[in-house]
Amino acid sequence: MSPAPPPDSFPDQKGTTVQIAIPLFPQFTALDGIGPYEVLQRIPDFDITFVGHERGEVRSENGFLGITVDATFEEVPDPDVLVFPGGVGTRPLVHDERVLEWVRHAHEGTRFTTSVCTGSLVLAAAGLLDGLTATTHWSVLEELRALGAEPTSDRVVEHLDRRIITAAGVSSGIDMALRLVEVLVDETAAKASQLMIEYDPQPPFDAGALAKCDATVVERVIEYAALRQ
Repeated sequence: MSPAPPPDSFPDQKGTTVQIAIPLFPQFTALDGIGPYEVLQRIPDFDITFVGHERGEVRSENGFLGITVDATFEEVPDPDVLVFPGGVGTRPLVHDERVLEWVRHAHEGTRFTTSVCTGSLVLAAAGLLDGLTATTHWSVLEELRALGAEPTSDRVVEHLDRRIITAAGVSSGIDMALRLVEVLVDETAAKASQLMIEYDPQPPFDAGALAKCDATVVERVIEYAALRQ
């Protein structure tokens, strides 16, 4: 992991509100967006807006959860930070020129452009990850490669000089968001946010990565995913 840049790396931004845009779309994965949101919204100077094609409710990939889009892409053209979540709904977005152009334009001025899970497919489709190492959910690493990135199974991959950070599947977005707080504010702020959400994972099973699971677990994942499509 690269060291965090000193706070004065962004002298014109200190003491001002940091505008963070989290896109939502039909069939997004809830924790991809809500995990980073819970970390980032703890910081007083961070202002978070859920953006999308149009204002109103969108439903998560299983349809159980609805979250409100508060602004269209065009209403938030220049966020300071972009956090693009994943989900089944990212597949059509890789061909959605409205979304891709918004991502390209936003990245020109962001302090950081980030993704969680298959959100990296959208960044790659927009041309932001060409030739860069990047990560995504383990099940779509080859899809990421096909879009021009160099996939890795690392939990968080950062290119601070390019202002890009990608996170692997779902829960890794929390780790990525804590890192974002560190590079945008400082380590103490990141630790404070971590403590506020009491993020101290001690899962009952060591099965959070593909390399740690046997075939029966993977088969069950495939079975459940097919039933939820």
